[in-house]
Amino acid sequence: MGYFERALVAAILIGAGTGFVGALVVLRRRTFFAQALTHGTYPGAVAAAALGVSVPIGAAAASVVLVAVMAGIARLRHQGAQVAAGIVLTGGFAAGAILQALLPGLPVRAESLLVGSILTVTDGDIVLAASVALLAVLVVVAFGKLIMFSTFDTSGYRAAGHREWPIELLVLGLTAATVVSALPAVGAILAIALIAAPAAAARLVVPTYRGILFAAPVIGAASGVIGVLASRALAVAAGPSIALAATGFFLVALGISKLRGLPWNRVAIPVETAEDARTA
Repeated sequence: MGYFERALVAAILIGAGTGFVGALVVLRRRTFFAQALTHGTYPGAVAAAALGVSVPIGAAAASVVLVAVMAGIARLRHQGAQVAAGIVLTGGFAAGAILQALLPGLPVRAESLLVGSILTVTDGDIVLAASVALLAVLVVVAFGKLIMFSTFDTSGYRAAGHREWPIELLVLGLTAATVVSALPAVGAILAIALIAAPAAAARLVVPTYRGILFAAPVIGAASGVIGVLASRALAVAAGPSIALAATGFFLVALGISKLRGLPWNRVAIPVETAEDARTA
């Protein structure tokens, strides 16, 4: 398989995986969390490049620390999720910038860590993206009802005796894994576009929870393919092209929702499904 075919396969897998997990992120209103993770993994990627190990390994190590820090700060009294995300976003990205300045002889260009280089992805990167996407599907199959219950009826979820933090930590962990898998393709900065835009686009035109979970990966994969093809045709960087394609889908969906008169935040939940979730 040539480099271009490998890039297309990676675009499909990464786009689908980020779109699927992004649906959970957007519906749970954790986009700022995801953005913090994308920026916060930057120092891990820089450190991995300096040590000569795989960049996703460094990003994964950083993401484990970040998830723990964010979960810890969010549970402190008088603090919250937004505070935790803001600290991680700014602190993590600043640490990466300083580390990069202290290590000028990195074997990879800083730009590839920030905006990715999908044309140079390896078979290992593709396997990682496929594994993360499969893991996300399995998690939703196993815990989907609880995730939905926690997402759409937080008060009822607590009243039913469920603890909210395990589901929050589960979704946060999936988000971190998705960020790591997308890093080689779209970098630390642009990964948030593939996580948020396809899911936000699906939310605008699809009225059901399950429908969004199906539509967002399709939009994400299409964004990846269009971005790679556009980068080849126009001789521009693939990462920004993919991000722009995802943004384009969101704008089209926004236009469609306006024409159809759909409320921006309407997501219907079948009554029987919500009741099943309460008894899960």
